[in-house]
Amino acid sequence: MSSMSFSQIPAGLRVPFFYIELDSSKANSFSQTMRVLLIGLMAADATAEANVPVICPSAEQARSLFGSGSMAAAMVEAFRAGNLFTELWVAPVAEPAAGVAVVRTITFTGAATASTVAALYVGAARVAITIRAADTAADVATAFAAAVNAAPSLPVTATALDGTLTLTSRFKGEAGNGVPLALNRRGLAGGESFPAGISAGPVTVATAGAGAPDLSGVIANLGDEEYDFIGCAFSDAVSLDALRAEMDDTAGRWSWARQVYGHVYSARRGTLAELQAYGATRNDQHCTLFGVEPRVGACDHEYIAARVAREASLLSAHVARPTQTGEISGVLAPASHERLTLTERQTLLSSGIATHYSGKDGVVRIERSITTYQKNPWGSNDTSYLDSENLHQLAYVMRYLRTGVTTQFGRHALRSDGIRVPEGVATPSMIKARLVADYAAMERAGIVERSDLFAENLIVEIDETNPNRVNVLYPPDLVNQLRIFAVLNQFRLNY
Repeated sequence: MSSMSFSQIPAGLRVPFFYIELDSSKANSFSQTMRVLLIGLMAADATAEANVPVICPSAEQARSLFGSGSMAAAMVEAFRAGNLFTELWVAPVAEPAAGVAVVRTITFTGAATASTVAALYVGAARVAITIRAADTAADVATAFAAAVNAAPSLPVTATALDGTLTLTSRFKGEAGNGVPLALNRRGLAGGESFPAGISAGPVTVATAGAGAPDLSGVIANLGDEEYDFIGCAFSDAVSLDALRAEMDDTAGRWSWARQVYGHVYSARRGTLAELQAYGATRNDQHCTLFGVEPRVGACDHEYIAARVAREASLLSAHVARPTQTGEISGVLAPASHERLTLTERQTLLSSGIATHYSGKDGVVRIERSITTYQKNPWGSNDTSYLDSENLHQLAYVMRYLRTGVTTQFGRHALRSDGIRVPEGVATPSMIKARLVADYAAMERAGIVERSDLFAENLIVEIDETNPNRVNVLYPPDLVNQLRIFAVLNQFRLNY
């Protein structure tokens, strides 16, 4: 029997002379393009179709598709500020019809006796006005309202009446509560203050935002397209539960039947107690929930987009390296006394909430992107899916495995080990050899380790009841991340 096998040229061919066919089974090498999907609200004047993912390379295109001032457009702008390369898709969602827009007020009093520059921060966006001597509280409120309304990309609109500035979210729903407002964030050192004679009251919530969009349409339209990073602007339980069902290991994107993988990222703003309590209600290995202090200077949806941008950038470069220290572009750090302490961040990391930290330079950086998975089905503590990087590693390994098998053995006959077989026939030992070789390649790339033990524990066998099926016990050992460096400084005064 010939040692080679043709796929196209027939064995009984009699017509002369020269024939050639191509076989790429030895030429293919693994490559992975990591894609991002952002889910956010569209404006009423959007031109994009609701619930249908659309590729979106630029912030300018996002404003055209989803409407200026829309949540989705702001998310694209925040993403591209920190990641110009990764392929970005957006699934725009209509605001909840029965939702309520958040309304907040700031009351000014007095009359200015000097001139200064004052600033209102809407998320990270700075809206500055000049206050002149003799300006009244009503003048200040009116000036702020005019400046806000002159910026159509802001997520709020404004009115002024008798010294009270009223700011209303452009979109309905609970997500509007994640738009922080702050006055003179940079303070005197940054050239921001109210002059003597003018006082500003606190930001007061007149009407809280309520309601969340229905994500069922978006989820249905995702199909089996691969999105490695799914940034969702909605962190309410209903939205996260819907995405959990889409991502699960039984019938979702991580199931044996679909194999499209991906990871969900969202954010929750609140105090330590609020974040810890919410984290305790979640338990999903395919979701990472970012904890955001109340005074972080970025809208929650912008924070999500900016952090996903950095996560995607770092993990696209090397999927096994931790994302810690990655800068979250465009996010303003809270003041030192308003930041979570090390002890508080440890509490969050023990409660399924991912953390960041802020440096003295005011830069906000990734600290640890854990998942919300905390308990196994019996309620016992379980660290198998603690870090989100491991999920991306697993997806990489499984795609690598699938590429190797489908490239090498896509149209092979199958027989038992024991004798030499011709081209086009596979045996368990041949398949095992290919899996070991591919694993060694991933080991050299720093994705997995201990190829010797992998080969020792790898099992490839023909199914006892179905002779057309190969069963594989595949035991990868993922490379870990250097996260803790502990030193015992056992010093001497004299040797």
